[in-house]
Amino acid sequence: MAKSHEIKVARRDVQGKGASRRLRHAGVVPGIVYGGDREPAMVEFNHNEIWLAQHNDWFYSSIIGLNLDGQVQKVLLRDIQRHPYKQLIMHLDFQRVNENEVLHATVPLHFINEEVSPAGKAADVAVTHELKEVNIACLPGNLPQSIEVDLAELKAGDIIYLSQIKLPAGVEIPALKLGKDHDDAVVIAKAPTAAAEEDEAAAE
Repeated sequence: MAKSHEIKVARRDVQGKGASRRLRHAGVVPGIVYGGDREPAMVEFNHNEIWLAQHNDWFYSSIIGLNLDGQVQKVLLRDIQRHPYKQLIMHLDFQRVNENEVLHATVPLHFINEEVSPAGKAADVAVTHELKEVNIACLPGNLPQSIEVDLAELKAGDIIYLSQIKLPAGVEIPALKLGKDHDDAVVIAKAPTAAAEEDEAAAE
């Protein structure tokens, strides 16, 4: 289940590139909150608070409570714009969520027990993580911060597909409804012979 996280936010009265630039110089991040049955709201965030928050997985895949004028709105991050080389958040987009409506989100995959698996213990087996995140659908109350992929039984030559991932209750992967062609590989444990043949092919 998603944990509760709250961020304070203030209403933004000024708009435009010049105004946004002045806000950033003052340590403030401009943003917008949209969706639901309310009008879009132009808002601003404390940059230091956002900078610390964006280092956590929950910032990208959890329901966040935005405290605006004393009222908490439940939202999900939809876009974050960063400066190309400075440690600076440029803009944030949040979408309001309805507890009774299914939402679509991207959550990270966390791989566990790889080091104790037969494949992980074998020096000549190459284990590759083909996917780092997955698109899911669920009600807001069932939104996981991440999804674990247990590799304890992984052996040389094994392939773990999306359909084999154990999902939390109330969570599904919409892509799997589109057919086998969308059942992508998540983890591949390449056997020594297969790895060697690929290296030879690449060299040729």
